[in-house]
Amino acid sequence: MILPAGYSDDARALWDAATALNRAAAAVSPQVAGLPPLLFFTDPDRTPRPWETAFRLPTGSAVVYRAFGATDAVETGRRLREATTDRGVTLLVGLDADLAQTLVADGVHLPEREAHSAPAIRAAHPRWMITAAWHGGPTSIQALDALILSPVFPAGGASADKPSLGLVAFQERAQSVPLPVYALGGIKAANAARLQATGACGLAAIDAIQSAFR
Repeated sequence: MILPAGYSDDARALWDAATALNRAAAAVSPQVAGLPPLLFFTDPDRTPRPWETAFRLPTGSAVVYRAFGATDAVETGRRLREATTDRGVTLLVGLDADLAQTLVADGVHLPEREAHSAPAIRAAHPRWMITAAWHGGPTSIQALDALILSPVFPAGGASADKPSLGLVAFQERAQSVPLPVYALGGIKAANAARLQATGACGLAAIDAIQSAFR
């Protein structure tokens, strides 16, 4: 999909890089077919009005809504569900399957420590998309649709104290598992194209997407 007029150069750079990765991965792996190329991760502190960004996302992309126990989790989630439904954007809820069910979301995103719970969630919700965070070490991959590997580049937020993988290590890890792998961490419009040929099935970001799609 080519973005219509009205989007920023940064938005185009991110979307073009993400969709190119997605097409290349889909050409060699049928598991990638239907996966969104671009994932917008929310954060209560860094993305206080995530529905505004969600409403600007291209059709076919996704939002990973991480409420982190916020008192307005349901209210914010409902705004996101409305925005994503209007745009044809997938909505995943971080960790909380009950909240995902309340919001009529499209699936869940699990922290790495909870990846083992994917089979039980899949049994209860066979049509959901289920992803999990991954940092390159041993992890459960049963019943998952994709992994999100981070941090690729030096990142902020919770990943600020983690050493970045770099492109070579990212590619090695992505190719070591039989699942599609998204790239997350320090990704910006200026460096997104560098991930071509790494085997990533798409891109994930917080600040870069919020800044670009506004």
